[in-house]
Amino acid sequence: MTGKAKPKKHTAKEIAAKLDAATTNRGGGKSGLADRSAVDKGGHAKYECPHCKITAPDVKSMQIHHDARHPKIPFEESKILNLHATHVPETSKPRPGVRGSLKK
Repeated sequence: MTGKAKPKKHTAKEIAAKLDAATTNRGGGKSGLADRSAVDKGGHAKYECPHCKITAPDVKSMQIHHDARHPKIPFEESKILNLHATHVPETSKPRPGVRGSLKK
C-alpha cells in the first residue's frame, strides 16, 4: 500500500530524465579523463600551469589556482601554456560534451 499522494507507476518525464542521464556524455569518470586532461584539442582543459602542470579551462580559473597554490610567485599571464594551440585537432574522434550515445 502506497501513500495517498504517491503515484504507483513511473511518469514519462521521470523515465525520459533517467534515459537522458544514462545516455548523455557528461565528461566524468574514466571516459572523460582524456577530455579533462586536454590530450586532444577538443578537451575542456585549455591552459596549463607552468609550475605544477595542472590544467584549467580558462585564464581566470588559472589565476585563482595560481593565487592559491603559488602565492610567492607573481602571476604572469604570458607564461601560461595554451594547450589548444600546441595540439592538432583529431577529426575522427568525437568532440567532448556531445549529447547522445550509441545505446539508443
